[in-house]
Amino acid sequence: MKFQNNHIAFISEHASPLAVLGGVDTGGQNVYVAQLARHLARQGYAVDVYTRRDSEDTPTIVEWVPGVRVIHIQAGPAQPVIKEELLQYMTEFKDNMIAFIVNRQLHYSLVHANFFMSALVAIGVKKELDIPFVVTFHALGHVRRIHQAEKDNFPEERLLIEQQAVQEADFVIAECPQDKEDLMKYYKAPENKITIIPCGFSATEFYPMDKEVARKITGLPQSEHIILQLGRMVPRKGVDNVILALGKLKQAGKKITLVIVGGESDNLQPESNPEYARLLSLAEQNGVVNRIIFTGRKNRSQLKYYYNAADVFITTPWYEPFGITPLEAMACGTPVIGSNVGGIKYSVANEETGWLVPPNNPAALADKLKEVLADASLLNRVSENAIERVNKYFTWHQVALQVSALYKSVHPVLSRNRLMYKLQVDRKDRAA
Repeated sequence: MKFQNNHIAFISEHASPLAVLGGVDTGGQNVYVAQLARHLARQGYAVDVYTRRDSEDTPTIVEWVPGVRVIHIQAGPAQPVIKEELLQYMTEFKDNMIAFIVNRQLHYSLVHANFFMSALVAIGVKKELDIPFVVTFHALGHVRRIHQAEKDNFPEERLLIEQQAVQEADFVIAECPQDKEDLMKYYKAPENKITIIPCGFSATEFYPMDKEVARKITGLPQSEHIILQLGRMVPRKGVDNVILALGKLKQAGKKITLVIVGGESDNLQPESNPEYARLLSLAEQNGVVNRIIFTGRKNRSQLKYYYNAADVFITTPWYEPFGITPLEAMACGTPVIGSNVGGIKYSVANEETGWLVPPNNPAALADKLKEVLADASLLNRVSENAIERVNKYFTWHQVALQVSALYKSVHPVLSRNRLMYKLQVDRKDRAA
């Protein structure tokens, strides 16, 4: 049951919902696009996700889940290209996307762009086809420059494109209050053009389970304290901060083991993964290499077992536009120690569902770990609070409802057709 005017186009040039997570260019944006599209489809939307073709073997259209198609657009070579080098292909992406829409006689009520390059494409689509668009940036160039300086390899034009997108978008979605502040401070975004809508977690993917069972499934030791770091293995995620903190923790009572999940492959090799090689060397220098388990990349279906196996989840990036992994950890009942930055200080309620520490401060992290690992009753209380908080505020169902409300404010016909859809579903349910 679909209404043509409930047809939405997502653009996510480098982050496909079909990608395997854990690599340098796959992470939170992939999850956001996949889960939001899936949950909007459950509300009666038809969603097409436009992403870049990175293999000759990839079909143009993939019927992914009911109501969601993934459409692969030719833009540059049909092979993997790091996202820092993709901007040169966005004109081709825009032209081929428009050609696809016109040739297939598709009628979209709205475009939802994800990331600044997708926003650039959306600007072109709006100009040529008169389709309004909203944008979720997921990360802002100005903020990245502040924290990464000369290590930021995106072209200078990024900041100008983001500025243009802020001006031409019908609405901008900020993922947390810090994101909104940054949009207003660095891009002069009008406050009435910004809507704060967080990321979410999937309650069917992440939920509490018995810790002993989770450790058996993952092969992790039963009698040790397990601290977990999970996510992309890139410098800004601060994995080195956790390793340095481990070196400052004296072994008293239970052994403390750090489990690091993520990386470019299932079987990490120093010669093919520079960041893994750097972290391994750091662990050796600090005498903790025998207290760390590098698992490599894991399938998404396996992640809940690692979250549940841990006593504490740690995420201490330099900065974080939002950060989905703290939500997933809390959904599993695992308390979070996170950097007091960006979206983490929004999702983690300090002293209630976890604890906030300064980024790049191994001593502060070590002190907090020592404190909480010594208090089982504190961990249990925070675990219960974490489960309650994420289920109250951060499910993808709730996020999709908020996004749908925003769409309707942009395009009133969406609101009318959503009502028609609901009436037909209610009528069908009554008949059954």
